[in-house]
Amino acid sequence: MSHPLKTALLLINPRSRKGRAAASRARTLLTQAGITLLQPAEEESRSYRELIAAYAHRIDAVIVGGGDGTLNAAAPGVMQTGLPLGILPLGTANDFARTLGIPATLEQAVQIITDGQLRAVDLGEVNQHLFLNVSSIGFSAELARNLTAESKKRWGVGGYALAALRLLRQSRPFSATLIHEEQRTPIRTVQVSVGNGRFYGGGMTVEARAAPDDGLLDVYSLEVRHSWQLIALLPFLRWGTQGRWRNVRTFSTTALTIETRRPHYINADGEIIGQTPAHFRLIAGAIQVYAPAGPTAE
Repeated sequence: MSHPLKTALLLINPRSRKGRAAASRARTLLTQAGITLLQPAEEESRSYRELIAAYAHRIDAVIVGGGDGTLNAAAPGVMQTGLPLGILPLGTANDFARTLGIPATLEQAVQIITDGQLRAVDLGEVNQHLFLNVSSIGFSAELARNLTAESKKRWGVGGYALAALRLLRQSRPFSATLIHEEQRTPIRTVQVSVGNGRFYGGGMTVEARAAPDDGLLDVYSLEVRHSWQLIALLPFLRWGTQGRWRNVRTFSTTALTIETRRPHYINADGEIIGQTPAHFRLIAGAIQVYAPAGPTAE
């Protein structure tokens, strides 16, 4: 479905890795493409959700420049208003853009928006917080707590690897219960991840065949006992084939609850949003995004 764009709200996160440097060029490219841009004042204090709602009657779409955290902040407003979303990948990992096959170069990302091809995609929700890529409990959540904005901006995707290596020695299995299809399954795990898209964490893969419009959440639980097993798992996590391991539990669903013996932090698209218990559900076809036609990018 094509959706030509005339007027858009432009939201660029100046704190994203490339946000401030690329803002002027992005405005120029979009204006040259014939798009009238509306932008909030720099001192604006309203959330992205509030801004999108306030501008909704004056625009045809919302264009967001930043990383996955920035897109996550805009998602509630986009879903609430039904406006199409244009993505300028200006963050560190840009996993949702990669999942959709949106190129990292600004010129190509703008071209996709001006082409006007829309794709309906799903969103995940955990404890009423939306996520585009993945929500997790355990190792990844602790990684998100330890990965500072400064290190992401300085080291890029490499910042994830540096923080992970520091955290790896401290990682220990914890007790949890998966509640799914009226079954309660006790587990010992170092991480449970629930994915909506394919990529997360700077290029890791939730599931090799996952797509953001397949109507499913893909779940994996790393039920390993030793930190060296996590290192051995890395190539499989990279390609989304970790389910081949005997001590990795995988399944797909549209709803799931995770309970833990003691509270554990919940990570949603790189942000800590609360603690367990965690209640997950899929929202099918939640938003429309400007994206290339065809399947998820490899």
